[in-house]
Order: sequence, then C-alpha cells, then structure tokens
Amino acid sequence: MKFKTSDHVLIDYSDVGEGQAVVLLCGLGGKKEIWYSQEQFLLDQGYRVINLDARNQGYSGKTIKGRRIFRHAQDLYELLGHLDIKQFIAIGNSMGASTFFAYMAQYGCGSILGMIDIDQSPKMIADHSWAFGFKQLTWENFPDYLKIPFGSASYHRLDDSVFIHLQSIQKAPKYDAHLNYSFLVDHAFQDWRDVVALMPVPLLVVAGENSPYFDPAFAEATARLAKYGEYEVIGNAGHVLMAEQPSAFNNILLKFLSRWN
Repeated sequence: MKFKTSDHVLIDYSDVGEGQAVVLLCGLGGKKEIWYSQEQFLLDQGYRVINLDARNQGYSGKTIKGRRIFRHAQDLYELLGHLDIKQFIAIGNSMGASTFFAYMAQYGCGSILGMIDIDQSPKMIADHSWAFGFKQLTWENFPDYLKIPFGSASYHRLDDSVFIHLQSIQKAPKYDAHLNYSFLVDHAFQDWRDVVALMPVPLLVVAGENSPYFDPAFAEATARLAKYGEYEVIGNAGHVLMAEQPSAFNNILLKFLSRWN
C-alpha cells in the first residue's frame, strides 16, 4: 500500500492483522521485508502489524526532500494518523530505532506503549561521555568516516525462511547511498540519551553479540539510562539479529509483549 506524506512523498507500507498495533521500522538501506519472521510471529500472536519503508528506501519514493531523521519521524506520525492508530508498540532496528527516538522527541510518548531498540546506540559518535559509538566514528573523523563502506551488517547468515522470502519478492529499487548521504550524517549526529532517560514506558535494548557496528555493551549502558530499561544480547548474531536468529529474538519479543496481555 502507498501513503502520500504532507510533502508529497509516497511511503510504501503494509498493514495486516487485528488487535494491538505493533510498528516495525528497519535500518538504513534496508527494506521492510527483512521483518518476515517477526511479522508472521506477531500475526500468529494476534497483533496488528504496520511495517513501512522509509523514504529513499525499499519501495518508498526516492527524493531529495526530507533527508533528516526528524522528517522520517514525521512520516511515521502522519501515517499513523492516517491509519487512526492511537497507541502502538515500537520495534526498530538500527536507524528504525533512532526514528522512534526522533518521534518521541517531537510528539512525546503518549502513543507508545513500549519500545524495542535492536542494535542501535543512542549516540553514534564516541567521545569522553559515551564510549559506545558506531564502529570507529569520533568527532575527529565525523562526517568523512561515514563515506567508508560499512561492510556486511550481518554476522550469521540470514535465517532460511527470511532469505527465501527476500528472494521471492519483486526487487526494490537499489538503495542510493550517495543520494541519502546527508541523511546518514544527520542520523549519526544525533544524541538520544536525553530521550531515553525521559521515556515513561518500557525500553528493551537487544544487541547482537557479534555486531560489526556496535559494541554489545552499549545495550546495558543504554538500558541503565532508562527508567524502565532492560537489555538482552543474542549470541552468534550481528546487526540484523532479528533476521539472523529469529527464534531467539521472537522468544525475547514474546516475553516483552506479555506485559500487555
């Protein structure tokens, strides 16, 4: 399905199931189909699942407009208003988690029941106040460091069911890293620690033990910032751990969701 934002960009999304709404947001350069195992799992558990591609990703529109994390959050806000969703559970991988932090910074936490942050540090630039940045990104090499290829996001190969699903769908337009570089700079510049500290709802931080992007110790450090923070580290998994180890992640997800049942 397609939704046109207030600045006339088409956002591709799916909305399936009934019950409590869960919103899934994937990472930079990804596409919504990476959540295949979680979407099926959530539908089996009786949830309504909203899954979308950010602008300039997947099947959503390509544009030079709105290449900022706060515009991504606004896109989400507008889509949820269009769907008349009053409350939801937020699950974001990488940039998707940052989009939810930006959403809370702009619109508050009134509509969010709880959040799962999958392998995304709240601060990507390491300095004396925060040791858990993105790879070797520091103020000294920002933003030029972000032009260096990141390498594979995964450590373990994707689960067979996820891989087969990704192969079976129509190919989305190729992600244009050059077009979206200014967005990456904006995304990496942010510091969401104040948002995390003020969250009045549960926050679960899940890290991949073998993430190529973040030291998994960031999960405990981030959880300690939050009033209702928890953390888990999944072994034999990298940055897209929900697709690498879906059974392990879904077990953690089920436990997190049980507090609203």
